[in-house]
Amino acid sequence: MLSPNLSRLLICVGAVLAAGSVGSFATVRAIPTWYKGLNKPSFNPPEWLFGPAWTVLYLLMAVAAWLVWKQGFGAAGVKLALAVFLAQLILNALWSVFFFGLRSPLTGLIGISGLWLAILATIILFFRVSTPAGLLLLPYIAWVSFAALLNAAILRLNR
Repeated sequence: MLSPNLSRLLICVGAVLAAGSVGSFATVRAIPTWYKGLNKPSFNPPEWLFGPAWTVLYLLMAVAAWLVWKQGFGAAGVKLALAVFLAQLILNALWSVFFFGLRSPLTGLIGISGLWLAILATIILFFRVSTPAGLLLLPYIAWVSFAALLNAAILRLNR
């Protein structure tokens, strides 16, 4: 039998990877066709970088959520922090659906703006519960900030 802490960690990893899988499903089919044909800015990273970057970010997100959950639902701020985390996780998956699935940089930009705000709220709430959890999300908001800039540039270049 797994300890409660290990069970919670596995649930967090599973939830985050499930969101990533939804996003990946929307993305994979559009990359070789639609995305390949878009004009991209000079700062667009190579395609091979996105998979490893998101894998690391998803693992950091899962550990951050676990650190908050580990405090217990009765601890101050835990329920709200995890609820906002789940909301941003849904927005994370939806961005891929908006940008790649719908093939809409405009809808993607709107979605990633909401995602960025939800990540910021999650970071603030996580810091209130667990400083390490808040710190673990800083690379995530940095990457999503870059992705938003990239999304905006693709929108501008493909009007």
